[in-house]
Amino acid sequence: MRKHTYALGGAGLLLSVSMLAIPAQELTGELPDPPEFAAQSEPNFVSVGDILEFKALPEYHEPDWVTSKYVDEGKLPPVAERLPKEPLVYKTANMPDGVGVYGDTMRHVIGGRPEGWNYIGGQSQGWGGIDIGLSECLTRTGPLFQVKADELEPLPNLAKSWEWSEDGHELTMHLIEGAKWSDGDPFDAEDVMFYWNDNVLDSNVSPLNGATPETFGEGTTLEQVDPYTIKWTFKEAFPKQYLYAMAYGTFCPGPSHILKPEHPKYSDNTYEQYKNAFPPEYMNMPVMGAWVPVEYRPDDIIVMRRNPYYWKVDEEGNQLPYLNEMHYRLSTWADRDVQAVAGSGDFSNLEQAESYVESLRRSAEDSAPARLQFGARTIGYALRMNLSGNGWGDPDEREQAVRELNRNLDFRKAVTIAVDRQRLGESLVRGPFTAIYPGGLYAGTAFYDKASTVYYPFNLDAAKSLLDGLDLKDTDGNGIRNFPEGTAGGADVEITLLANTDYGTDTNLAEGVIAMMEPLGIRVIANFQSGTARDDMSQAGQFDWSVERQGSEMVSVVQNTATLAPTGPRTSYFHRAGTDGTVDLLPFEQELVDVVNKFIATSDNAERVELMKQYQKIYTENVYSVGLTQYPGALIINKRFANVPAGTPIFMFNWAEDSVMRERLYVPEDKQGNYELFPETLPGEPGGEGPA
Repeated sequence: MRKHTYALGGAGLLLSVSMLAIPAQELTGELPDPPEFAAQSEPNFVSVGDILEFKALPEYHEPDWVTSKYVDEGKLPPVAERLPKEPLVYKTANMPDGVGVYGDTMRHVIGGRPEGWNYIGGQSQGWGGIDIGLSECLTRTGPLFQVKADELEPLPNLAKSWEWSEDGHELTMHLIEGAKWSDGDPFDAEDVMFYWNDNVLDSNVSPLNGATPETFGEGTTLEQVDPYTIKWTFKEAFPKQYLYAMAYGTFCPGPSHILKPEHPKYSDNTYEQYKNAFPPEYMNMPVMGAWVPVEYRPDDIIVMRRNPYYWKVDEEGNQLPYLNEMHYRLSTWADRDVQAVAGSGDFSNLEQAESYVESLRRSAEDSAPARLQFGARTIGYALRMNLSGNGWGDPDEREQAVRELNRNLDFRKAVTIAVDRQRLGESLVRGPFTAIYPGGLYAGTAFYDKASTVYYPFNLDAAKSLLDGLDLKDTDGNGIRNFPEGTAGGADVEITLLANTDYGTDTNLAEGVIAMMEPLGIRVIANFQSGTARDDMSQAGQFDWSVERQGSEMVSVVQNTATLAPTGPRTSYFHRAGTDGTVDLLPFEQELVDVVNKFIATSDNAERVELMKQYQKIYTENVYSVGLTQYPGALIINKRFANVPAGTPIFMFNWAEDSVMRERLYVPEDKQGNYELFPETLPGEPGGEGPA
């Protein structure tokens, strides 16, 4: 174990007070407005009740081949017996192209590789929509981009309804009754409680998207009332914010009848064995989602077939999904865009700005197989600094010295004004795509307020003066500033920068940051890792700086709100508790925590707006993270698919794979292709290999 064998002493004090004071107003400037971008589209706004309801229908239907090959031969019960008492029913009026027809395949291309199917135990399933196709959660938020702002609330899902106690401290949720996992085992409160008690509350388990007890408020409890009723108890009154945290991917229960026997609490397994108990070769993993994995070929493809027990229907009683099969070609993220534009893939979230110009040119051609649909600027990158000074990640002497720098406001100001954001954005793509991003909430999102945004424009000379004032000077003449004598041995100021190699944009921005720090006299060393390895290092606190694409909390605010500040020991992505279990908050971070907690505790929209103005000012004034660039994404989808909602963003409340509601997508009969690899088959028997 590495020890903190450094001595800051008197020299360390220089890291908290600048010797050369520069008035703050001389560093700030007018924030340019984002450029106009005519290619953006708008959704048709509706109420939640216009999208779905739960009710029994007079009759139900399924593909003819399922009935003839499986029901008539006694392999499956009739469809009406496989559905819940009151299925989730999608309303026809909200379907852009109406009730669909069965058949065809959606061909995805992804850059990830699956670790296995134990999503709640911390395994990556490869991303690119795989997990969204397999997992269902208590609530759902992806489609909320089309819900009217004054009626915004999460969609019911596995929890079909809920009500608050009179004092607002208790939330009773009613689960969908009679729904089944894809192997026919009943879904009920036992699955929910296993997820909560033995995964979220068990600190030895790290659910993939970071669900922790703090995600739902400190001191929150959850109990089972009966097989289809659960009750939350909160310290706060009416914390409706947590309804958003019960959606993907922070409250998506796994199949307890399969997972529980592998958990260390109920077996002799270690936690690592529990996490890896269901490798990608394990087929027909029970799911609540619309499709089930039936084929895995390493570095080639994952195939998923329709779930015969899926619990959603259309208004005519047709069991969903309409699409029989899902493909996930295991390639690269850049190849996903190329294949979607070319027509050999069907779906992509175009998010690598370097591909925009060529993709737009190709989609404008009459012969183009795919259409592009740009949304708001909801993609943003930031340079995040590790702010934990009390041991998270077990830093050595150099790393601890860097963290002390990170915690100094003048140092953060020096870094932010040494970044030429205009040039950084243009290095990705020229044109009206990228916009200067000072940090905090994204421009164009509901809670953004320009007047509350403090902007520090590019000013290299001022940045150098700030570092001089911190006694960071090049004492050995090699062009790199040195720590003060007595700090890290007076060594060169070297900082490691963690970035994801799965995306070209991430590495390009990281390389840009490295180049822009060089004239400042700071040596930044790239630590490029694949997505899974990068995530592991980030969660372990093993980084100085990290270039990251920020999450939904900066877009919707009402989702993953607790992560907007270090509200708990594990909620922040770049400032978690140290070895003593506490988070050593800086004064402005405490202000952020207070604002976020107030936001969570109130449902008054006017108050929330004012609180986010405060948040934005505190965040940007104190350079909580160094904003780099922001730009829109584009949904690429093959023209043969119907029921694609207008204005679907690639990322707002969730990724577009969830927002488009793929279970409702269909291909008209005259446009269907011959893409199914396992036609007229269903997932095999529990534990079986391959299709039945």
